[in-house]
Amino acid sequence: MFDLNVLLQQEMDGLKKLGLFREMKRVDSAQGPVVKIDGREVILLSSNNYLGLATHPDVIKAQIDTLKEFGAGSCASRLISGNMNLHEELEKKIADFKHTESAIVFPTGYMANAGTISSLVGKEDLVICDKLNHASIIDGVRLSRARFRTYPHKNLKKLEDILKKEAGYKKKLIITDGIFSMDGDIAPIPDLIKISKRFNAFLMVDDAHATGVLGQTGRGTCEHFNIKEGVDIQMGTLSKALGCLGGFVAGSSPLIDYIRNKARSFIYTTGLPPAIAAGCIKAIEIIEEDSDLRKRLWRNVERFKAVLKDLDFDTMGSETQIIPVLTGDISRTMRSAERLFEMGVFAPGVRPPTVPKNKSRIRASIMATHTDEHIDRVIEAFKKLRNGTMI
Repeated sequence: MFDLNVLLQQEMDGLKKLGLFREMKRVDSAQGPVVKIDGREVILLSSNNYLGLATHPDVIKAQIDTLKEFGAGSCASRLISGNMNLHEELEKKIADFKHTESAIVFPTGYMANAGTISSLVGKEDLVICDKLNHASIIDGVRLSRARFRTYPHKNLKKLEDILKKEAGYKKKLIITDGIFSMDGDIAPIPDLIKISKRFNAFLMVDDAHATGVLGQTGRGTCEHFNIKEGVDIQMGTLSKALGCLGGFVAGSSPLIDYIRNKARSFIYTTGLPPAIAAGCIKAIEIIEEDSDLRKRLWRNVERFKAVLKDLDFDTMGSETQIIPVLTGDISRTMRSAERLFEMGVFAPGVRPPTVPKNKSRIRASIMATHTDEHIDRVIEAFKKLRNGTMI
């Protein structure tokens, strides 16, 4: 007799044997530099709240004030009755922030990638991705049914080889992360622009982890490289450095109009809650006005990385606030993460399929709101981990 639960349990038992079964730790506090888990306080070293804006009083006030005026939710697709003035104000704010003609907001970053990619390309088109691109990009390409090719991480010679061999497609789209979410390195955007122009391809950059962090004013990867044009599609999230929720795409007015009319993950979903939109607007204003947050973030990053280098940890070429510590073996990774937790540092281990086989790691992410004392305690924990030969 067919029993779904038995079959599912067998698959989960297989995951447990491989060390790949996932369980969640419950956080009983806000996403600050210190959180409460299992009844005790630990330093949070795994959050994407890079600038601490999730708990910034001005962001919280903006959300509370808007909640009282506009209610808890949008309650409809934005193409029905869920389009509120705050959505349009946020989109204008994003476009101005990213120096583009227009922008469109989705309820999540995943929906932004999946909807945008699957609406822009189809069976007659070619999409080429960096091997380490985020899963939402991969899923968007699969939904599109376009011809899908990948090139080894940042290997531009292989990218060019693919474009030479796959010349007969109607549209060619190159997609890359700006900051790679598991390795913390930065894509070679200027070179990708040159290649895209040479082969008449479009270029899309997922700036989820760069928005608010990279560039002199936090505008992301393009500002980091002082790029004014050449990136056709800029995607980003509102749930990382901005500390709120949502995803966006910024670009030309025709691009945004097209996505608004074609992206199923925009058309057939309820609009972002208005209070969240207000919080995102305030978060962008803070990023524009307060450079000290970004300076504190980078000061913390540089200090932590310097110690890891002295301890001879392999940080896999990280250039940013995302700092992987290579552990390789799955069991060693999970033991190291548990040992860190015992020492008061929450930095979970990352295993396949999120990362390649034998590339398991502790993924540390630094925040502007980590104090010197927090960084001291984290450094001491990693020293003890090294001395105990866990890594």
